Amino acid sequence: MLRATIKLCCGSAHDHLCRLPGLKRTPVTAIEKDVGGLVARGTHRLPSKIPHYVQRLMEKETALCPEPARDTGPSQLSSTDLSYITQGEAALQRALSILQQHTRWQAETMLDAGAAVTSAALPGLGKVFRAEVVLAVPATRLHQELFERIEQMPQWNPTLSQVKVLQRIGTDTLVTHEVTSPSPGNLVGQRDFVSVRHCGKKGTTIYLVGTATHVEPLPLQEGCIRAESRLSCIVMQPLAEDPGRTRFTWLLSMDLKASATGWIPTSVMNRVLPQSQADFIKHLRQHLSATSVCP
Repeated sequence: MLRATIKLCCGSAHDHLCRLPGLKRTPVTAIEKDVGGLVARGTHRLPSKIPHYVQRLMEKETALCPEPARDTGPSQLSSTDLSYITQGEAALQRALSILQQHTRWQAETMLDAGAAVTSAALPGLGKVFRAEVVLAVPATRLHQELFERIEQMPQWNPTLSQVKVLQRIGTDTLVTHEVTSPSPGNLVGQRDFVSVRHCGKKGTTIYLVGTATHVEPLPLQEGCIRAESRLSCIVMQPLAEDPGRTRFTWLLSMDLKASATGWIPTSVMNRVLPQSQADFIKHLRQHLSATSVCP
């Protein structure tokens, strides 16, 4: 193997070597003789007596041709897995575009949880609600609760009766099935969602996005209407002055679909969605306070 590497090095540096002072042999012959004892001893360490030009060539070749890593990339994923990753990444790019735009957000209300809610009508999404609040926990803790431990969410959020991870693709993409809880006086009735969830990071900021997807076979949940998340994006940004606190921003656009009794009025939708954000933030705060292990 070492002889082959030497020949490859010489092939790329033949002209340079031929100009070296006092070199009367061909480059390959000269270098092979210099390292002949090295090959015979079966070691890859270059002793000091090996000429510097050989060491430089060997180091250069090693840098250009590193040991092949074990293949854990896209070639091991199915086309379905890759499509889920693509959906998640596309949702993240769409959310980032919205966050970077100079959108004119209109104030909606100040929720009981202390979150300010604004909204904007955006092409392809309709009305998007944005809730903003500062939570007294690190962003990494929020990531654990909202992504790594997502199946445990119904334990502290009574608005959900079930969250199941149908598939984990790598470390940053999930396919989930969520079912809302039935409640007396519910204006829109019980819903279930099938979503791709994807985690992205930029510096210390963590992004959790979700969007509706399709899974076969996954029959409709009895008593539920299959709704769709057009786009959900939770941004968790540690405060520069206090990394133990996190600015929590949540974009939400959903299609709850028509109920069995007919069309859902826009006025109802405009009340239900921001209220669902308020309820979620309230329950999240209570859970984090009850189980806090962080400053």
